[in-house]
Amino acid sequence: MPAPALSAEEIEALLSAEFPQAFYPGCGLSLEKVEYGDVRVRRAYHEDHLRPGGTISGPTMMELADFAMYVAVFSAIGAQPLAVTTNLNVNFLRKPAQADLIADARLMKVGKRLAVGEVTLYSAGSDEPVAHVTSTYSIPNNSK
Repeated sequence: MPAPALSAEEIEALLSAEFPQAFYPGCGLSLEKVEYGDVRVRRAYHEDHLRPGGTISGPTMMELADFAMYVAVFSAIGAQPLAVTTNLNVNFLRKPAQADLIADARLMKVGKRLAVGEVTLYSAGSDEPVAHVTSTYSIPNNSK
């Protein structure tokens, strides 16, 4: 497996510079593992993410999955902040616990124009997935 194009620290610096409104100290998002096309990110639990019924909302889970894919794309192609989501499909599998959410993202194919991957979401402390996501990112022309 090739080395990641950017390290976790480099991706965090890029996110802080390009998206300070979304990635900043205390935002609740953190990178736990960055390998080439294979990352793990965490969304810290906060009661603001709950929907009626006491479960973490679907939009919160989709946000984390999209964020995880974005990090995975950076791990494979480097600093390309203009890479954008072109498709995201989510299957909600079970009610997540009131706990941190973990996202494991893995790129299945990285081409010149598109990156395709999958993300599995878990509640911290559980091995049972709460959602499965497939996603495609468009890669800008000026990348590798």
